[in-house]
Amino acid sequence: MTGKNNLSAGFLFMGLFMAYGFLLIYLRDFAPGKEEWIAQYTVGKHFESRLAHVHGNLFAFLNIVIGYLLVHFNTRIGNVRAISWLALTGMLMPLGILAEVYLGAPPLFVLIGAAAMTTAVIWLGIAFFKLKVEKNDHV
Repeated sequence: MTGKNNLSAGFLFMGLFMAYGFLLIYLRDFAPGKEEWIAQYTVGKHFESRLAHVHGNLFAFLNIVIGYLLVHFNTRIGNVRAISWLALTGMLMPLGILAEVYLGAPPLFVLIGAAAMTTAVIWLGIAFFKLKVEKNDHV
C-alpha cells in the first residue's frame, strides 16, 4: 500500500533523530568539555548537527503526513507512488548533513534530499488542488 512505507519510515526516522537530539543535549549540558561545545554552538559542525536534528524531525513528520494522506487518497490522486518515493528520498537531506559533519562527505545527498522532498510536497499540493471534493470528504 502506497503511503504505508512513509508512515513507518517517518516514525522510525523521527525516533532516531529524537534520540540524536538527546545526544546533542548531553553534549551541550553534561559532557566533559561542555564549555567548548557551548562556545562553538552557533558555528561549524555544532550548527550543522543541530540542522540535521531539526531537518531530520521535520522530514520525518512530513513523511508521516504524506504517508497518511497517500493511504487515504491513493485512489483519487495521481502519481502516489512517485510522491511516496520522493518523500522517502527526501530523508537523504538530514542524513547527508550528518555525513558531512561526521564523515566529511560532499553535500550531494543534502541537495538530492532537499530537491526530492520539495518536489514531493509541491507535487502533492498540486494533486490536492486538482482533487474534486466529494460529499463524504473531510477536506
